[in-house]
Amino acid sequence: MRKIVHRHLGKVVAGAAVAVAGTAVMIGITLPGTAGADDTGGGKAAAGQSAAQPGQGGADGAVAPGVVEQAPAAEGQKGKGRDPLTDDEIQRVEQIAVNRQMLNASEDVEGERGPERLTVDLADPKAGELDDPDAPRRADVTLYDYRDDTLVTKTVDLDTGKVVATGSQHGVQPPLSSAEYAEAASLLIADPLGADLKADYKDATDKELTDPNQLLLTGAVYRAVPGGQPAALDQCGEHRCVRLFPKVKNGPWIDARAFVIDLSARKVAKLES
Repeated sequence: MRKIVHRHLGKVVAGAAVAVAGTAVMIGITLPGTAGADDTGGGKAAAGQSAAQPGQGGADGAVAPGVVEQAPAAEGQKGKGRDPLTDDEIQRVEQIAVNRQMLNASEDVEGERGPERLTVDLADPKAGELDDPDAPRRADVTLYDYRDDTLVTKTVDLDTGKVVATGSQHGVQPPLSSAEYAEAASLLIADPLGADLKADYKDATDKELTDPNQLLLTGAVYRAVPGGQPAALDQCGEHRCVRLFPKVKNGPWIDARAFVIDLSARKVAKLES
């Protein structure tokens, strides 16, 4: 554990050129001992695995009838055709998608009321709408309910303010949000296993690490592979788990790849060498 330079987690990568190389290594290729990690940040399943994509539904993901939601009083700035969603449209779509029932029955990554909001994207046009300049503008909203580890996808018609399609899936892990990275770092900092992370930060900055805002955070969704991790992580994939790639602000990377944070169980475990 204490062999080279700042020796707590293996090494601290220093210098701009080395930091860039470190980024490529951590994100662009499979790393030693990374079995079970989705190194694209969760956008694709691990090699050899198949997973339904958000919005496709499954045995538990049948499309529900459209639901009329109460639209916000002010619609704000609106886009046209295939223009990207405006900030006002994104805010309105999120308000429509998360109705009161869902707000009261779901939890976000911090255990607070309401689902974790992941993405809001302009929905693809339906068949026959590609050349129609007046085709309805729709938005796909992806949400994660930590209460029962469910990915929920809702499609909202921006003109009518209706939810026109709803799907729910288990075992599907899209890329993580910035709030999820921050919560994963908070859990690691507070856990005894985070002692080496804090020691490396102290070595690099001569300051104490107490808050995730002191770090620049990226990472990858971690999926369990039979025999590839301690038993505490066997539910990763059904649970939402992450490996962090922390970087000191205006400083070096810190190698924390040996640790996996199970956001669903709010536990930290160390991968076996």
